[in-house]
Amino acid sequence: MASIRKINCVWGLFFLSLIFVGESQNSNQFVETRNTQFIFNGSSFVFNGFNSYWMMMVAASDKSQMSKISNVFAQASAAGLNVCRTMAFYDSSDHLALQTSPGVYNENVFQALDFVVSEAGKNNVKLIMSLVNNYKDLGGRPQYVQWAKDGGVQITSDDDFYTNPVIKGYYKNHVKKVLTRVNTITKIAYQDDPTIMAWELMNEPRCTDFRNGNLLNGWIEEMGAYVKSIDNKHLLSIGMEGFYGDETPDRKQYNPGNYIVGTEFIKNHLVKEIDFTTIHAYPDSWLEGKSEKERKDFLQRWVDIHMNDSITILKKPIIIEEFGRIIKGNSEYRDSFMSDVYKYIYEVAKNSDGGVAAGMVWQIMSEGMESYSDGYEIVLSQSPSTTKIISDQSTRMAALEHPMPTQN
Repeated sequence: MASIRKINCVWGLFFLSLIFVGESQNSNQFVETRNTQFIFNGSSFVFNGFNSYWMMMVAASDKSQMSKISNVFAQASAAGLNVCRTMAFYDSSDHLALQTSPGVYNENVFQALDFVVSEAGKNNVKLIMSLVNNYKDLGGRPQYVQWAKDGGVQITSDDDFYTNPVIKGYYKNHVKKVLTRVNTITKIAYQDDPTIMAWELMNEPRCTDFRNGNLLNGWIEEMGAYVKSIDNKHLLSIGMEGFYGDETPDRKQYNPGNYIVGTEFIKNHLVKEIDFTTIHAYPDSWLEGKSEKERKDFLQRWVDIHMNDSITILKKPIIIEEFGRIIKGNSEYRDSFMSDVYKYIYEVAKNSDGGVAAGMVWQIMSEGMESYSDGYEIVLSQSPSTTKIISDQSTRMAALEHPMPTQN
């Protein structure tokens, strides 16, 4: 009997070791942060990324269109693009909407989102998934407010999205629905899927009452804690453009023009549940009528001040989450801009030792998507010069990755 107990004990220890190894391997599948760096599989994670907001809708529109999603992921992966930002929302009565009314979902559209997540995984592309829009495009914050109005809730402005308990309940229900969704293709719950790198609370949050910095901050604190209460495996971002407000008067000079939109870059990102910072950059539209040199100088100042604040004050990594240039019928115009931006991103990433982790171009599309054109689109298969610029940047950024020392 003693020998049997000994054998059982040995086997027990063996299986326990397998469990712990499995847990360790599982945790390494998820992108994490350590101080000002992203970590993946024991190494720093410095990447080149892209935006493709349209994926769920196109996949839902017709099964014959689903190949467009597969093509973009395959072409992006071949160019070294390994993180994609897309949407996990569309709030409307439209037939392609994900949420057609509060708590009511179109299963066909959800299965289209399942397909997007599955295809990203097949191509080793990580996803940043946004949970609602600030703007009326695709429903967003105004649709949530309208739903509340339609339900007899007293509403004073779209800013009630951030404070009204009914509307906040709508949003929390959506968060829970998406995070706990079990993918019909992979059979993995979104909250357990390492293909997803991060959740994003909102695309470009703003307030009508732009002088009230506490309005958005209270919402970030509440919703950040709520997301993490459901899913603490994935990273979380706000989705901000990066504008400073009245609480940092010395920083407002870095905003383009007189932009103040109710966000406080530093204060908002100090919320402990927020794992990394984001900025967006559109010198063309933000600085209309300015010279190329003025736009370039602005962009460098914009990145520099946010990088410095992220690394020294917030102690979190930063992503230039959206940038782009309207092509204006001349790919050389875009290529020159992208080369300059990529070169600068690489230099600051190298000198910040991963604190600046990536730039994510707006936006990559597939062939035959003219109806989704916004002037910024890049079709990799039709843009060899741009694709080479992207591919070269991917190679440079990947070369900055290095093994991270284990923590005690």
